[in-house]
Amino acid sequence: MDQSAGARPHGFRWLQLALGVTCMVMIANLQYGWTLFVTPMEQAQGWSRRDIQVAFTIFILMQTWLVPIEGWLIDRFGPAVSVGLGGLMVGCAWVANSFAGSLLVLYLAAAVGGVGAGVVYSASVGNALKWFPDKRGLAAGIVAGGFGGGSALTVIPIANAIADHGYQAAFLWFGLGQGLIVIAAAVFLRAPKPGETPAPSAATQAKQSARDYTPGEVARSPLFWVLYAMFVMVCAGGLMAVAQLAPMARDYGVANVPVNVLGLTLPALQFALSIDRVLNGITRPFFGWVSGHIGRENTMFIAFGLEGVGIWLLATFAQDPVLFVVLSGFVFFAWGEIYSLFPSLCTDIYGRKYATANYGMMYTAKGTAALLVPFSSWLQEATGSWNGVFYVVVAANLAASFMAVALVKPMRARMARRQLPPPAENELPHAAVIAGEALR
Repeated sequence: MDQSAGARPHGFRWLQLALGVTCMVMIANLQYGWTLFVTPMEQAQGWSRRDIQVAFTIFILMQTWLVPIEGWLIDRFGPAVSVGLGGLMVGCAWVANSFAGSLLVLYLAAAVGGVGAGVVYSASVGNALKWFPDKRGLAAGIVAGGFGGGSALTVIPIANAIADHGYQAAFLWFGLGQGLIVIAAAVFLRAPKPGETPAPSAATQAKQSARDYTPGEVARSPLFWVLYAMFVMVCAGGLMAVAQLAPMARDYGVANVPVNVLGLTLPALQFALSIDRVLNGITRPFFGWVSGHIGRENTMFIAFGLEGVGIWLLATFAQDPVLFVVLSGFVFFAWGEIYSLFPSLCTDIYGRKYATANYGMMYTAKGTAALLVPFSSWLQEATGSWNGVFYVVVAANLAASFMAVALVKPMRARMARRQLPPPAENELPHAAVIAGEALR
């Protein structure tokens, strides 16, 4: 059956985007809901907080470091089967967590869930990048926003399920539901065929590559490794906040303090988790849209700088429950955009054909950053304070902010100049044409 541009309505690619968002929402709790389970597991099983957080690190490592291979397979075979298998794996992971009576089982489940989440994540983002060459930053931001904000509506239900029925029941019920919905959505996913997508807009400030780079070429590109280092620097702080926000709130004594914001009253931790997820979702399409108008590097400079300022303010005022809620939300708003800016910039620089595999290599930076999450627990325990963790993260974000304009922008300009073809014979400079005529 022909599925060319004429056979498909313009809205079909928006359906693909919506399916990607649905899948991302369903895997969001594997990362963003994790912090709710840490203390209940610590109390019920007698495991240390540091040992429990090793499972989070394993999850992130498996979610990210296998993505280059997964991305290559998705680019080759399409997203439907891959996402279906990923949905099965994430469902099984949380079901296994519900029965885990040892750290070994918890770690194995984290590995399975990480692989499944990585497949779903990379396929959903890669599909968006391919369907929307004209709105790449916005589309990647919308899909990534499903992952960043997808757990916002389930923070309170999960917390209530843990409180009323135990963390094991919450793992079981939500694991089954999330996995089944991903499998159902996967049936309808597919990549675009030639002629089904519009050309990039000439008005955009996000310049496009003149050709498609293979993953091998990308791995040899110095610019790629500069971007990789920036990704690690910015991502590490956000992952620490994701994994440690609940323990942090309890250490500062604000977790269960009622907070009233805009007429809504909730315990500070639940309020913070809800607002954080919403803002973490909103920031991705917002900054993706902004980057299409002012450029990716300029947007990174602004966003990463705001993140550094936000973390410094949180370190200063975290003892105040209202400011803890507000500033943690600001931190997540200034952090989540990395998941729209980096895939968009990667595809702008290296082309669309291998977009999933190429961004998959860059996405492994998230796994590298996850290695620092247990370090944050160690540093907090060693110093008896979160301040050391905060200040390291502030410095990393400010450094990445300046790297965006001082390194990435000029390196990208030089790379673009090397892509320009040599002038054709009829485009020789006027003086050369005159000299040629004189020789005749």
